[in-house]
Amino acid sequence: MEYNNITSPPEFILIAFSDLPHLQCPLMTAFFLMYLLTIFGNLLIIILIQFDQNLHKPMYFLLSNLSVVDITYTSVTVPKTLTNYFTGTRTISFIGCFMQLYFFVSFASTEFLLLTAMAYDRYVAVCKPLHYPMIMSRTVCFLLSGASWIVGFIDSIFSFSVSFLNFCKSNAINHFSCDLRALLIISCSSTDNIERVIFAECLLIGISSFMLTLISYVYILHTVLKIKSTEGRKKAFSTCTSHITAVTLFYGTMISVYVRPSSVSSLDYDKLFSVLYIAVIPTLNPFIYSLQNKVVTKAFWKLCNKVQTWL
Repeated sequence: MEYNNITSPPEFILIAFSDLPHLQCPLMTAFFLMYLLTIFGNLLIIILIQFDQNLHKPMYFLLSNLSVVDITYTSVTVPKTLTNYFTGTRTISFIGCFMQLYFFVSFASTEFLLLTAMAYDRYVAVCKPLHYPMIMSRTVCFLLSGASWIVGFIDSIFSFSVSFLNFCKSNAINHFSCDLRALLIISCSSTDNIERVIFAECLLIGISSFMLTLISYVYILHTVLKIKSTEGRKKAFSTCTSHITAVTLFYGTMISVYVRPSSVSSLDYDKLFSVLYIAVIPTLNPFIYSLQNKVVTKAFWKLCNKVQTWL
């Protein structure tokens, strides 16, 4: 649908996967199931951490924050996508679109920072185990998590600048959410300045978080290699495997969408990879952090026994 006036449209049309009809039904079904698993899995992690005294540690406090972020940033986009699909409306208001964009970018930025805080926690645990209780005190944990949330939300204010663009080319967004790249494509205003701001923000949050995480693991690797026994190395590095997996998945999918040459730019490509970091990764995170973690597994069965006695 063309929108030829200079003023912006009152609402946008989310094409979602209607241009990929053979994928639309299975993807929406997968969205629904993964969203349910995301809510259930991450809520379970939060409940277990609150319920079990053995999980009242800095690592699990930061993990509970990560679970909250996974629930919230998935809830910003997926319910609207499912509602539009089942009702057949496919529309989102102008204000609703940019509120969705702002909160999604905010929660995604917060996840970057929380993953960095968790990398620092693992660095202290492996490299400075004797000083761990003092360095990762309750106050420090609150400061790390609070700073991640505050900086994430402040950093994302730039997303509102996109709302000042004119969208006279079309009001149809070739995505299942108000994606930043998709919005810039349908704008008839000059986007050069905004793209420079976006690039600067990516450097500030994405690249800096990645570099800090990488530095933490360089020190961890250096410390682990100095351990003489093979069993000791395995035990030290096993405390980091879950976090490494989560970081690799999150950064890998984000980079595949937002950090690549324009010559290979494709919104269909973007949409399919966006499914990974919007729906798949928040679903997997509870399993990544619990399946190989004996403390979490033990807490789960303890909670099950407690519930059974209540019933």
